[in-house]
Amino acid sequence: MAATGNAEETQLQEMEEEAGMEREMDSDEEEGMGIENSDDEEDDSSEDDKENEAEIQRLEEQLSINAFDYNCHVDLIKLLRQEGELPPLRKARQKMSELFPLTEEIWLDWLKDEIRLTEEEQNREKVYELFEIAVKDYICPEIWLEYAQYSIGGMGLPGGMEKVRSIFERALTAVGLHMTKGATLWEAYREFENVILATVQPPPGSVPTCEQQELLNAQLERIHTLFCRQLAIPLMDMEGTYAEYEEWSDQGVSDTVSQKYKRALQQMEKSKLYEETLMAAEPPKLAEYQTYIDYEQKEGDPARIQIIFERALAENCLVPDMWAKYTKYLDRQLKIRDLVLSSHDRAVRNCPWTMGLWKNYLLALERHGADHHTISDVFEKALNAGFIQATDYVNIWEAYLDYLRRRVDFSKESSRELEELRAAFTRSLDYMKQDVEERFSESGDPSCTIMQVWAKIEALHCKNIQKARELWDSIMTKGNAKFANMWLEYYNLERSYGDALHCRKALHRAVQCTSDYPEHVCEVLLTFERVEGSLEDWDAAVQKTETRLNRVNEQRAKVAEKEAHLVRQEEEKTEQRRRAKADKKNQKKGQKGSRPGEKRKAEDEDNENEWGEESEQPPKRHRGEGNQGSFRGGGAEEFMETESGLFGRRAPPCRRQEPPGAKRGQQMAPATVRKTQEDNPEQRKDDCSVFISNLAFSMEDPEKRLKELFEPCGPVQSVRPVYAAKGFRGYCYVQFEGKTSVPEALKMDRREVDGRPMFVSPCVDKNKNPDFKVFKYNTNLEKHKIFISGLPFSCTKEQLEELCKDQGTIKDIRLVTNRSGKPKGLAYVEFEDEAQASQAVLKLDGTVLQEHTLSVAISNPPRRNAANKPDFSRPMGAMMPQAMVYGSRGKGRTQLSLIPRSLHRQTGSESKAENGTAPKPTGGASGDAGFEAQAKPMSNSDFAKMLLRK
Repeated sequence: MAATGNAEETQLQEMEEEAGMEREMDSDEEEGMGIENSDDEEDDSSEDDKENEAEIQRLEEQLSINAFDYNCHVDLIKLLRQEGELPPLRKARQKMSELFPLTEEIWLDWLKDEIRLTEEEQNREKVYELFEIAVKDYICPEIWLEYAQYSIGGMGLPGGMEKVRSIFERALTAVGLHMTKGATLWEAYREFENVILATVQPPPGSVPTCEQQELLNAQLERIHTLFCRQLAIPLMDMEGTYAEYEEWSDQGVSDTVSQKYKRALQQMEKSKLYEETLMAAEPPKLAEYQTYIDYEQKEGDPARIQIIFERALAENCLVPDMWAKYTKYLDRQLKIRDLVLSSHDRAVRNCPWTMGLWKNYLLALERHGADHHTISDVFEKALNAGFIQATDYVNIWEAYLDYLRRRVDFSKESSRELEELRAAFTRSLDYMKQDVEERFSESGDPSCTIMQVWAKIEALHCKNIQKARELWDSIMTKGNAKFANMWLEYYNLERSYGDALHCRKALHRAVQCTSDYPEHVCEVLLTFERVEGSLEDWDAAVQKTETRLNRVNEQRAKVAEKEAHLVRQEEEKTEQRRRAKADKKNQKKGQKGSRPGEKRKAEDEDNENEWGEESEQPPKRHRGEGNQGSFRGGGAEEFMETESGLFGRRAPPCRRQEPPGAKRGQQMAPATVRKTQEDNPEQRKDDCSVFISNLAFSMEDPEKRLKELFEPCGPVQSVRPVYAAKGFRGYCYVQFEGKTSVPEALKMDRREVDGRPMFVSPCVDKNKNPDFKVFKYNTNLEKHKIFISGLPFSCTKEQLEELCKDQGTIKDIRLVTNRSGKPKGLAYVEFEDEAQASQAVLKLDGTVLQEHTLSVAISNPPRRNAANKPDFSRPMGAMMPQAMVYGSRGKGRTQLSLIPRSLHRQTGSESKAENGTAPKPTGGASGDAGFEAQAKPMSNSDFAKMLLRK
């Protein structure tokens, strides 16, 4: 036994000496490299040192202002490491570790530096403590391997052998199931045991003693067990491990081990596809990891589910949804206290701005019996985390108050827990008023939910209805007295825990103050008096409700009269503008007709439509998200926006059709026009019709073409193209025999016809249907959708999908085009969830595509205020700057603008894209004509080409 012990100690000393020699060689090489570098750069070193010192001082000052600046911590650590100042470097790393989990790279650098320091100090326990902190931040096989290798250097110390084996066992538990990196730890553990085996083997030719044989058999059994355990786990390249075991084992592979190996191999083959997908994908691989997690959850192995979650979080530590899914799984499935609480702690350290993670952390602490001091400390950290919404603070306070309420034993009249609960309620109200309102300019709790809960607790548990009434008085003074639902909540509280007198008083106040639903509270008061009140009470209630309702009706009548007056004024103004425009046109016709030798120009808009109004420009499609929510109908005014500016009212639903054989430019007699418009108006059915626009003016025989196009949707009764004096106007009406064909026809919206997107909309007469709502694009924040600007005009959906597919699952891609179908360099990409969209913004913003720098943001279209838009019934010249209207020669004789519509832009402001200021187009694109025209003078021929364009 003594000989065996001496041999083992000798072997351990040799291993330690070898490890020390390697470290000395590395140190000598580093010192040599440092000497060479210092010789080569001696002149520049002083300047670099001064710059580094100044930068270090700047970073330290910045961290003193904002300690949560992650990048500032990283930069400071890099500079201090370059300077070689290890004490300040250790202090900087400790400060960062207290606030954030550190990455694998930062930890490995820190551990290597500390190992070099402890060799001089002879204090290994400090490094062990540092390793214990490191392995808790993330599941990193490299850190565990470094931990095990460092512990081997202390095998000669008392208990060193057991410590090494303990660390290896913990490492296998943590990362031994890692499909691609777990095998490294298994092999390192077996290699360690093989070295121990060599120390206990007797010299060749000698006969081992019984004690030596027992040690030898025990060591062989350890190695055999490691092989069996590893072969039962699905790992990459496990075939090589099986072959090694066959060669090592003198007795061959048992059937039990072989069966476990085959099962593990089959499972590895199933997971191999997911591993290969991860290896091929680029970081952060969020979608690939989610697919892998879904697969493992279906398989149902808790250990494998945990390891794949940990692998995903190591690369996506700033994704709150991933942390929420992981902690939810641990809370509901594993329920292991230390694992659950440590995961919640890591979640809030990585994503402190996410209120939901803090709320779940508080619940987990209470669920696993954490002490009150710990839960309170976590809550205080949550208040200082810096949430992004006022409502987040309301929610976290509610979670903490719920916890405090569950601690109270209400059977006692007074207790320390009850006083603490009341103090917390009071503090929460002060916090919302002083901190939240000042920071966000809003309370976050307009309905006073915290005070409502407090009032219910006082009334229900504490039997203190007077305190509850005081709280409700405070609630009503915060702007809630005008809402019927708030009074009814108060009434229900009094009904349950108060008396009839206070119920009656609350309802009388409700009748007097409610402005949204006064009829409802009046009905509740009368119902209450039917059940509880006397005749005098009933008479008082009737008089109270009648007086209130009469006053409400008078106010509503005044408002309605005022609105009607405004409508009449607007109608009169519209009629005046229409008459002025008609007189102006008649005057122009008289002037043209009185000039001998001049050719009379055919007018498109001389004729009245069937609604008795003058026709205007053809309808323009509003930019927006939907396809079928368009606006079409009678002569009501609608504001349209196109790529080239703002135009007037849309055209009436129907115009005359050009008779067969009529030539383009030939003018029809006014009587013929009116007759064409008035033919069979009773046969037109808007509910069976759709409105088609944005068709090519050059389309031949549009009636036949559209009938063929829409026949698959259902039997077509008629097609009514709209013609002007010059020919087809690009829009028409398609009437089906039945209503069921209309939805099918609307699905053809945006279909390309002759190189242009065809717009298909419902046919609605707004004179008969004034409540019909026109299409409005979405103006809400769409967290799952991103907006991309600055795209090259040649970009296709396929190219955009290729660019975005690595960021997540793409549900839809929409390239924004003008009414002629030409791209505008803008696009919307819709992802499966907001986490993927956020990741896409981080990765794609600022990227370059075909020499175009892209701007990427979460879709948040601006609100459009119709009141700020110009009066579309005025001539276009009234909407233009003075220089555009009058030109370089001063005021024109006819006061008409001859500038093409594509140049009708306000020069004082930039053109706006749907998510902000769009980048100015570069030269060479078709959409740049407006900018080029303003940049250089144009000849008459250039203007003629612009007028004839499109």
